[in-house]
Amino acid sequence: MALLLELLSISYMMIAIALPQISAHYQTTQGAWLQTAFLLLGAVASPLIGKLADTHGKRKLLMVCIALSAVGALISATGPSFGVVVAGRALTGMLGPCLFLVYTLIRDVFPKRTVAMAVSVAISGMGLVAIPAPFLTGWLVDNFGFRSVFWFTLICLCVLAPLILATTDESPVRLRSRIDLVGAALLGAGIAGVLIGVSFAPEWGWSAPSTLAYLGGGTALFAAWAVSARMIREPLIDLRILSNRAVALTTLSGGLCYAVSAVFTILLPFMCMTPAVLGLGYGFGVSAEEFAVFQAPLGGATVVGGFLVGSLVSRVGARPLMVVGMVTMALACTSTAISHESKPLVIIFSALVGLGGGIGYAATPNLLLATVPQSLQGTTGAVSSVSQNVFPAVLPVIAFTILNSHIATVVEGAAFYTDEGLTIGFLIAAGAALIAAVAAFALPRKVEQVADLGTGTQSPSEAPVLSSNAP
Repeated sequence: MALLLELLSISYMMIAIALPQISAHYQTTQGAWLQTAFLLLGAVASPLIGKLADTHGKRKLLMVCIALSAVGALISATGPSFGVVVAGRALTGMLGPCLFLVYTLIRDVFPKRTVAMAVSVAISGMGLVAIPAPFLTGWLVDNFGFRSVFWFTLICLCVLAPLILATTDESPVRLRSRIDLVGAALLGAGIAGVLIGVSFAPEWGWSAPSTLAYLGGGTALFAAWAVSARMIREPLIDLRILSNRAVALTTLSGGLCYAVSAVFTILLPFMCMTPAVLGLGYGFGVSAEEFAVFQAPLGGATVVGGFLVGSLVSRVGARPLMVVGMVTMALACTSTAISHESKPLVIIFSALVGLGGGIGYAATPNLLLATVPQSLQGTTGAVSSVSQNVFPAVLPVIAFTILNSHIATVVEGAAFYTDEGLTIGFLIAAGAALIAAVAAFALPRKVEQVADLGTGTQSPSEAPVLSSNAP
């Protein structure tokens, strides 16, 4: 199960490194949708899978998610068109729910004395794998093409599924709850509709009927979901929890933290792999394997950031750590936007983004646990999980919408962006990090427990401290 979470951890990064080659092969400027589709389906599916797992068994649903992800990887590996590859990538997003399925399965079936260590091993491994993974990804892409990344995922899933099935017992815990399929459909379709309208607007025109139809239709569906979430008894996401200022601000800052990492991780390979001979004011012309020297420091620094939170949170609290992490990301993204002509500087900026992100990843659950009573931590965790998937699904689309309005040249079907466009892209990430820092700073210094939604009572603030170095 720890190896499965390793695969989930590196999946986003592997696609980001392969993205320039994928975009050039299919001659598309909509490469961000490979990540957006993955995250969006995972965000919508996670609450549904969680309830189905409570009803039918966590191991059974874990196997279902692995199987669907494997089918998605196969579709992407053999996809004849970019649309098919995106569809397969979306289905691979079923890896997302595996995160909480693994943790809760460990809690249900492992001996109590081993649970803490087992969860710690799974979490710590997710951070450490980010260091060697860029070198493996670069080797695969340079020697076997971008499809090798999808084949790698498929092979790993086919090996891990029977191993997990043979070594892990099924959870005995069974709960009955309502499955909000309508809410899931409205939320997913609403967000997707708005994002399609935004991402294709530079090509279709902002006033084109198709653009307005997607924007208007998506907005209407999203509004319908918000209404339904307040009307039914067991919604996909209980929005009432967001009426608490501390929960809302923590959810916002945590989601934006993931979004900043998503934008930076996608833009960095485009910037570094662009040939310097094009004279665009940026680009080192590195191969996918050579790009690993830029990506690995980011992953290593993320681990360091997580350990810093683990060692300091009990003394200084999660709130100031979250502010420091987001400010660090904002400064690093701004520095990258202003100065990206030197390899050593870009590597340093990349490491600083990773450091700030690692701090933010680890500080977020600590803030949430300090904010809500134990009876509501599941609900709050679901809201937080969705935000940590939706924000990084949305922000890259916005960034690439700007980039696609600043195309400098097209070489053999591959679009290369102007230096101004790339600068704006990194500044968008910096702005999001700054908003996250402000949201974290606005958190109350002494967080009061939010009232239980069912009883209206408050629980004492006795939340445990998490010392993880990964989400």
